[in-house]
Amino acid sequence: MAKTAITSTELAPPVGPYSQAVKGGGFIYFSGQVGQDPATGKLVAGGLAAEAKRAFENLAAVLKAAGKGFDDVVRAGVYLTSISDYAALNGLYAEHFRQPPFPARTVIVVAALPLGACVEIDLVVQA
Repeated sequence: MAKTAITSTELAPPVGPYSQAVKGGGFIYFSGQVGQDPATGKLVAGGLAAEAKRAFENLAAVLKAAGKGFDDVVRAGVYLTSISDYAALNGLYAEHFRQPPFPARTVIVVAALPLGACVEIDLVVQA
């Protein structure tokens, strides 16, 4: 199976040995994005709302580089550090996924995320 890396020049380069997204097997797999400001490399201030907004902006940049948009997403993975953010997350998530069928989704509560983030989001899109 051939694999192709997809990279957005709008984001800071990955800090580890991974790609922002990889196309292979008929799908595009997006690495998780946190609320990292591409200009500073630091996590945006403001908690869940600000971080989720920036994470979605980061994902939008990689989707654009892949020639795709949020309507093309078939699966989303969301990682929270606090289950008490679940209801607020649903409201923020609904701003990007407005039309049925909605993507399949998993929300997992974790002990910690990169940069001390409270939310991380990854996606799968049909190529």
